[in-house]
Amino acid sequence: MATMAPTVHDLLDLLDQLAPFDLAESWDNSGLQVGDLSQLITRICVALDPSVDSLRGCARRAGQLLLTHHPLIFKPLTSLDIRVYPANVVFEAVKADISIVAVHTNLDMARMGINQMLADQLELQEVRVLNEIDPKEGWGLGRIGSLTEGVPLSSFVQKAKTILGTDRLRLTGDRDKEIRRVAVVGGAGGSLIRNAFDKGADLLLTGDVGHHNALEAKTLGLAVIDGGHFLTEQLGMKKFTTVFQETIKEKNWDVDVVFLEDEVDPLYWV
Repeated sequence: MATMAPTVHDLLDLLDQLAPFDLAESWDNSGLQVGDLSQLITRICVALDPSVDSLRGCARRAGQLLLTHHPLIFKPLTSLDIRVYPANVVFEAVKADISIVAVHTNLDMARMGINQMLADQLELQEVRVLNEIDPKEGWGLGRIGSLTEGVPLSSFVQKAKTILGTDRLRLTGDRDKEIRRVAVVGGAGGSLIRNAFDKGADLLLTGDVGHHNALEAKTLGLAVIDGGHFLTEQLGMKKFTTVFQETIKEKNWDVDVVFLEDEVDPLYWV
């Protein structure tokens, strides 16, 4: 069977099968951000953020579509001042003939989305959805599962550092506490601390943990690792890239999917 190049519209349909856009939160803006639905695509570049650096990285790799987790446009634009974000990215994308598509909270909720990828990397067993929205379909936010054997929090922290590719993590909890049941939420998951505790988690791995989130966790006796918004989602997005590439191959489409390894966190330690 001859291979063919899909359009942006075809790829949106495929993404809708993997992570239905109807799953997205009402405040979200997943889907097409910039581009032409009829554009033929032979190379997709995947990144966490639709930044100028990601867009230029896609252009250097001769990509026609930049697939990101975070949307470029969250609210209506009242002007397109190309000196500032996000108008600068819109302007460069149009000039470079690169379409931009986001899979955000729909990918967070999907069966094989960001959170499932995190759970897989941590080798969690008997994984369940942490905050279910459709138990029958397996959709919902976060994951919770068990380790093959209990380990001290200090040991689990080292494993998390290795998986996330960092030597610094924020932590609350007794380092000698035994960890058996782990909840994960990519990105900002501090609001699910009570949910994780109620489902029997010993630890929650997430990002963007606020001061009051940490106080709540400490009161409950729930250990929390704050791996940062960027790292907890970048890892999941990287693993989703493989799933997306395999699904494209099943369609017999002639498309390369490239993960932008050189993307960096806009925040860094000093």
